[in-house]
Amino acid sequence: MTHDVVPPDDGASPEVLALAKVVARLRSEIADLEGVAAATAVIERAKGVLMAQTGISADAAYETLLARGTRWGRTLLEECWLTLGQVRTRPPPGAAASPSTAPGPGGTGQRRQPAEPATGTGDAVAVPADDGPRTLLPRLAEDLAEAGCEDDIAQLLRNALGAPLGVDGVMIYTVTSTGSLDLTGHAGITESLADQWRHVPPLSGVAALEAIAAGQAVWLEDPATDARRYLLIGEAPGQWPSRAWIPVPSGGRVRSAIGFMRSRPGPFDVDTRTVLCQAVRLCAALLRNGGPRGDGAQTAVPDDVASVQAILDVLSGPAVLLTPLRSATGEIEDYRIDGAAPESVDVQGRRGKELVGRRVLETYPTVAGTALWEGYEDTLATGAVYEGEPFTYQELGAGFPQESVYSVRATRLGGRLVVSWIRHDLSEREARRLTDMQRLGNLGWAGWQLTTDGVVWSDQVYAIFDRDPATGPIGLEELPRHVLPDDRARMAAVVHRLLRLGQRAVDHPFRITTAEGVRHVRMVVEARADAGGRPVEVHGFFQDVTALRDAELALRESERAVLVQSGMLQAERALAARLQATLLPIPERSVELAGLCVEVAYVPSESGVNVGGDWYSAIELPDRSALFVVGDVAGHGLAAVGTMAQLRFTAKGMAATGSALIDVLRRLNNLLLHTDSEPSATATMVIGRYQPDVRRLTWARAGHLPPLLIRRGRAEFLAQPDGCLLGAARDSVYGQAVIDLEPGDHLLLYTDGLVERPGEDIDLGLGRLAQTALQLLRTGVDGELARTLAAQRAGNRDDLCVLDIHVPDDAE
Repeated sequence: MTHDVVPPDDGASPEVLALAKVVARLRSEIADLEGVAAATAVIERAKGVLMAQTGISADAAYETLLARGTRWGRTLLEECWLTLGQVRTRPPPGAAASPSTAPGPGGTGQRRQPAEPATGTGDAVAVPADDGPRTLLPRLAEDLAEAGCEDDIAQLLRNALGAPLGVDGVMIYTVTSTGSLDLTGHAGITESLADQWRHVPPLSGVAALEAIAAGQAVWLEDPATDARRYLLIGEAPGQWPSRAWIPVPSGGRVRSAIGFMRSRPGPFDVDTRTVLCQAVRLCAALLRNGGPRGDGAQTAVPDDVASVQAILDVLSGPAVLLTPLRSATGEIEDYRIDGAAPESVDVQGRRGKELVGRRVLETYPTVAGTALWEGYEDTLATGAVYEGEPFTYQELGAGFPQESVYSVRATRLGGRLVVSWIRHDLSEREARRLTDMQRLGNLGWAGWQLTTDGVVWSDQVYAIFDRDPATGPIGLEELPRHVLPDDRARMAAVVHRLLRLGQRAVDHPFRITTAEGVRHVRMVVEARADAGGRPVEVHGFFQDVTALRDAELALRESERAVLVQSGMLQAERALAARLQATLLPIPERSVELAGLCVEVAYVPSESGVNVGGDWYSAIELPDRSALFVVGDVAGHGLAAVGTMAQLRFTAKGMAATGSALIDVLRRLNNLLLHTDSEPSATATMVIGRYQPDVRRLTWARAGHLPPLLIRRGRAEFLAQPDGCLLGAARDSVYGQAVIDLEPGDHLLLYTDGLVERPGEDIDLGLGRLAQTALQLLRTGVDGELARTLAAQRAGNRDDLCVLDIHVPDDAE
């Protein structure tokens, strides 16, 4: 085949002339690339021979060839030819040396044809049984040096690997620019099967495509399992029980894969996998794409181009930097793309920096001779910015022509052009994103053309209205008839304002009935008017807000329940506080009782809305002795206040009638155990009887904290007699203790609110109380000790009650 170009007629159009020049230049470049590819193929074959003979890696084989050539003063290519020439030729069994390999006229050898299978058997050529994998690969490397096409490669692979490894068929696929697969070579399969699988679209479940995409071999060894995941090639389901698809290694992106079909069932063993992968590697030089314009052929990027590329890298839209390419006469023949923004895409799908180095007439071949082409030339000549009118550009995508509308802007930058463009038509991806947005947001768009009575709904609007698309959309004036009766008047008023009163925008909620029940819908539309102010178009969207409305209703009900509960609690607290104040009056100053100064302090909690159950009693008994009681009922609210009242008055009544302290505690315990409440009430309590004639205090406790005695500058807690809290156990045993008070003594009875803090051990609170009380007495707050201690517990989480029993210094 020759590469002569027929010159166009003198009357040819400018675009034809430009394309003819591009074709001539590209053919010249192809010839150069073929020479480079041939040299590369020789090097790769020589590397494969060394790899097969010595078992070294590809990089080590290359270094070995380079070292040998340097040692003997030969070029790398000469050393590779010598290495290939030293491989011993093995003709097929029963075949003599073919004269086809002898030098022909002019001293050149004719290409040897690949060996064919034995006539009439269809099996691959047999090899001696004692030949192992290491002897298969050198012979294969020698034969591949004479392969002329992909079919030759496939046949040579089948011949070499058929008998030793059970390879029955070989297929070679190459991926195209559109992502599909083309069958470029095959052996051992029928022509009808080859025609059936010659072109494979980019579908899921294609093993060859998966091997190319992942760059890893795919081993299909279980037909039943593999058939559920992959499309299996074959004229019958069990034709090839095991298959392998191995990607052809490449310096960049993998573009090809070789498939080996075996008649043997079962998995590929390790040795077989190794041999197949090495065989594919030997074919890499023949099947590899050299890349656009060859690898390593790029020249250094000028500093100004690099600066422009840095700016293009951060642009959000498509833009390129073009350098004019001129003929010997100075005429612009083409433009080279020297920089590209990431969103720049040509008709082949190449993006961003993949375009750098290419020509405009390669990427957009039909722009030659157009107004755009002339605009580029004018901008270079005059420096005026070119902004063209939107134009339609036809491109070939996925095998059929597609039209897109562009607006292009070109600006001169030195001797180059910066070109940017906008694509006006809606792409498939944008349409898909719009559909996804409507589905995820549960909304859809709608438009009404009032002059033509045209109505357009998106698919999601039909889903919102639960309406069959076959029935068509609903007109704007018909919309009120499709809402709930309670909403029709308001919807009719909204439509009237839009169509008759000139209202421009509406955001209106309404309800409709669907098969799933009542649905809440939001309508947001706006009207466009003509020059006379009459509306001619209404467009907007509908959104299903049922879930939002349900959540709002649930929130309102929850808020209402919280408000009701809060009101009830506030009322209960007010009632409990009034009841507590009535039952438990707190004197504003200390009182004298049986020769003692008694001070009481009570502080309610500052958190929550419930009143606590802390209480006290300090009364004079009929025999002139004094009764002191401090208690704490578990819980809060009216129930705690009621239990407090029971305990307070029962204790006073029993003590006044002469009952012993431990009997009082035992009967109070039984009282709580028999109280009809759920859960049963419990309480702590400390009770004491003071005899003024001997200044003796007899006291008992029921699970309460110990009293604090402050005497002669020291503070200590009294040793506690036995006694668990009231209401805890039926057979509780209570003990009592006796202490004689002295003039100047302070005895503190208190509840746990005075000493407890969240997360703190109670012993720390008791120690802090003793230290604080001593410090206060030293500073002279003798008559205000209880109130001062209570006031220091600001922000308390629980009620507290403090009773300070003080023996005056002058007491006799």
